[in-house]
Amino acid sequence: MTTVTVWNEYRHEQESEVVADVYPDGIHAVITDALESRGFETQTATLDEPEHGLTNDVLDDTDVLTWWGHAAHDEVEDEIVERVHQRVLDGMGLLVLHSGHYSKIFKTLMGTTCSLKWREAAETERLWVVEPSHPIADGIDEYIEVPEAEMYGERFDIPAPETLVFNSWFEGGEVFRSGCCYTRGNGRVFYFRPGHETYPVYHQDDIQQVLANAVEWAAPGDESTPEFGNADPIEAIDMTDERSVH
Repeated sequence: MTTVTVWNEYRHEQESEVVADVYPDGIHAVITDALESRGFETQTATLDEPEHGLTNDVLDDTDVLTWWGHAAHDEVEDEIVERVHQRVLDGMGLLVLHSGHYSKIFKTLMGTTCSLKWREAAETERLWVVEPSHPIADGIDEYIEVPEAEMYGERFDIPAPETLVFNSWFEGGEVFRSGCCYTRGNGRVFYFRPGHETYPVYHQDDIQQVLANAVEWAAPGDESTPEFGNADPIEAIDMTDERSVH
């Protein structure tokens, strides 16, 4: 069974009554319940736990990590970022959600600022499925409509996705690349835009379905692990050359 660790900054829910009304037990609780109901084994981790809840033991037991952060990106310790980074390179899947685009781990993996335009106006968002054959879009109609959303607009300063699954249109006129797939090392990374803390986006069934699909897609498979470093020849060759400076 695929094991998912649902990571959440978990600050807004404890500091804002508006957010607590939408996510009384935290955004991570809603995501966890959604994934558990779809057959995944889950555990949670939050910013204020020791090592942000992302100990070596936790990550060793994690097939896919989901990441939601917003107001305290800078408080995530670099040592933990590097730990997560290495696990992704080794094959762990990573789902970066909404404002996690500014997280240290996503910026590290992308190598760019990951900056964008934004506006909070509770406007309608339509996430259009632009790759309907992709497994992350399985069971999703032509588009997902989010009645109240925070706008994210282009330019989104990220590398071109290997696959773009969703493209958003907002009521105010902007568009945004909202479902972006990447490979980093042996790991798969999916950025999924919806999920502002004051709107009940993660309660939507179709949003939950995308998260479940993305976990399936990002989970490590049976792919062979490449070998690096000094290599013995496959065929017989003369190995007497001594000019190496390594």
